Amino acid sequence: MSALDASTLNGRLLFAIPKKGRLHEKCLTLLAGADIQFRRPNRLDVCLVQNHPIALVFLPASDIPSFVGKGNVDLGITGHDVILEAQMEAHVSETLRLGFGKCALQVQVPEAAPVHSVDALAGKRIVTSFEVLAGHFFADVDKRAGIESDDARTQIEYVGGSVEAACALGLADGIVDLVESGETMRAAGLRPIATLLQSEAVLIRSSTPKHAHLAPLIDKITARIAGVIAAGKYVICQYNVRRATLSAATAITPGRRAPTISPLEDPEWVAVSSMVERSKMADVMDQLVSVGAEDILIFNLDNSRV
Repeated sequence: MSALDASTLNGRLLFAIPKKGRLHEKCLTLLAGADIQFRRPNRLDVCLVQNHPIALVFLPASDIPSFVGKGNVDLGITGHDVILEAQMEAHVSETLRLGFGKCALQVQVPEAAPVHSVDALAGKRIVTSFEVLAGHFFADVDKRAGIESDDARTQIEYVGGSVEAACALGLADGIVDLVESGETMRAAGLRPIATLLQSEAVLIRSSTPKHAHLAPLIDKITARIAGVIAAGKYVICQYNVRRATLSAATAITPGRRAPTISPLEDPEWVAVSSMVERSKMADVMDQLVSVGAEDILIFNLDNSRV
């Protein structure tokens, strides 16, 4: 497709994906796990899915909430922070939190600056790519400081990139920006003094459904994506344990809803299978050993439905 063609897209579910940036590669992995098959021609931002009546639309993450909330796009992946910055909370629903793209929107100041709270920045200069969120935050700061004059209020200035350089280059007294590991900020000689919000990638849909006939497909794709996310978050833990200590063992591995318990030939023993969080599996195995469980095995999940 060389351009958006309404006749070609008609009847298809429109799914907006970030075209670049920190969420893009993770989204492609998510689509592959959900068996959404497509080939994106070079330099084109729209492509048709081969095995579903879906069209993928690659957009800047900051634009996706508006296209989903007010346009004809049915589903989208973007950041929670972007929804709030675009003031689209009333127009879109966050269907799933996806567990990647985690970051914090923070106020950062130079290491050497004698600033230890945001109140010390009242009436100063703030540079950010998040004018709306920063504006609301520092409006409260100015109110606490008793600043009423427009000339004396904290100045919020927009910069599209390299926000972390604003203080060193004399443009700002502090910045508001997204922070993942914090390495970039530390390299720029900055330190955090406040966090406005925590963010991560989310799957969104319009608060007002646009295409009733697409509802079953929207639910199917949502369930598939939820399954891919669960498969990445959980592993299967399988073990044998005496019936006498079964309650102690299942307290350690309660599963997402309940563990699967199967009898063994020895009536005093049972086999237990349960989903446990991948990040906690080592501790879970140690705890199972402490209550007498044996033959403890961990299996990775390729995919799931939860």
